Amino acid sequence: MTDSFMWVEKYRPMKLSDIVNQKEVIGSLKALLKNPQAMPHLMFSGSAGIGKTTAALCIAREILGNIWREYTLELNASDERGINMVRDRVKKFARFSGLDTSIPFKLVILDEADEMTSDAQTALRRIIEDTASHCRFIMIANNISKIIEPLQSRCAVFKFTRIPEEEIVDYLEEICKKEKVKHTRDGLKAIYSYSEGDMRHAINILQATASLGVANEENVKASAGLSKAGDVGDVLKLALGGKLAEARHKMVELIKVYGMSESDFLKYLNEECYKLKTDKLSEMLESVAKYDYRLIIGANPEIQLSALLAELGKIGR
Repeated sequence: MTDSFMWVEKYRPMKLSDIVNQKEVIGSLKALLKNPQAMPHLMFSGSAGIGKTTAALCIAREILGNIWREYTLELNASDERGINMVRDRVKKFARFSGLDTSIPFKLVILDEADEMTSDAQTALRRIIEDTASHCRFIMIANNISKIIEPLQSRCAVFKFTRIPEEEIVDYLEEICKKEKVKHTRDGLKAIYSYSEGDMRHAINILQATASLGVANEENVKASAGLSKAGDVGDVLKLALGGKLAEARHKMVELIKVYGMSESDFLKYLNEECYKLKTDKLSEMLESVAKYDYRLIIGANPEIQLSALLAELGKIGR
């Protein structure tokens, strides 16, 4: 590696035209930018790591120019989900306090807006109405169905699609050339497989793999923390066999020592359930799905995964 700076930021597109894929969305956004004053509030939906936040930041740069940071408020709504965030931060920023005559409006970017509480979304609706003359909002959501209808109806909605394998692999190859990283095409395809179309995750895996010397399949597997993925099957068998303490110890080791994420652990556990010849498959899958949902809504991961193992132990009796 030639630079310790995070590649995911170093290679983040600065202009809409540089964003990988999303041609229809980018074309529509460019058309809107021809008359910024008439630009509506925007809502970007789609899975993680496919360019939604990057597109919002590109819009801020293209409309507000060199002073975009002064007139842009970027918040991650999953960090501050409640009504106080809307009242204290968004309302204070969005109120009219004079604008530079060279810019059309202030811009508020709300990332992960689908994590906001319904009360916060309702309060935001009123602020959007009151500040329409001098402020625009870009709301970004993985799951647009969690956004209340009154907010959706006030925005032009753009749906970002998953990036195809070929385009992610080509982009990773460009980074490898610029960073002088030895690589194989199969190694880059392995990164795509592990990242599941998430460009941000793919670039992070590439940077981690580059520290091992060559971005090939073996090193990608190790750097992605997935070399221990097969051990999830052992955790499942221990849990079903009633050996809860051993199963929990191995689960904690996979997550805290080998860096496997809780969501990946559940994904591989789900796959391992299908490999077992058992008439209790439906019960096992229902349990995995239940605890996956609990993690999504913010429950403590270690407590929930331990409870899942205990529940699998009961199923295995």
